[in-house]
Amino acid sequence: MKNHYEIEIAGLKRSLPVCRVTDDLCIAAFVIFGDVEMTVKAAAALLKKAPKHDLLITAESKGIPLVHEMARQNKESTYIIARKTTKLYMCDVFSVEVQSITTARRQQLFIDGNDAKRISGKDVLIIDDVISTGESLLAVEKLVKKAGGNVAGKMAILAEGDAKYRDDIITLQYLPLLDGKGSPIK
Repeated sequence: MKNHYEIEIAGLKRSLPVCRVTDDLCIAAFVIFGDVEMTVKAAAALLKKAPKHDLLITAESKGIPLVHEMARQNKESTYIIARKTTKLYMCDVFSVEVQSITTARRQQLFIDGNDAKRISGKDVLIIDDVISTGESLLAVEKLVKKAGGNVAGKMAILAEGDAKYRDDIITLQYLPLLDGKGSPIK
């Protein structure tokens, strides 16, 4: 099996580790954590394509550095994170279920009443690092709508697998799913 998959994103080359999901399916793991150069370049490239919006939101966790950098570069003073667990400071919590390809079990995403008030009536841009099955994206979209917000758009650095055929997302690059040997599935 191939150990790495080579990709170029926003003018930067990266070697992604290949991880086995099943005997016949592997993914190239794109982890933005700690990669400041990629975070800065990808945020700038996404902002060039971003629709008009009032507020940014992402699901906890790998989208956090990206949404932070996008807000910073766009001089936005705030963004929202849909949390994986409730915290003591959260009141009037909204929640939805999510099942991601990179998570073994079903999870929930939460926002609190204060975030819901900030979302209400606003055009909200949903940000993620990678869109694959779209389940995380759908969960955040449900949270935005449940809080009374409008989805201004959905963006990610990478569209993985069949996500490349979606016309409702904006991405920078395609990331193929890989077969059991680590080669791209056509």
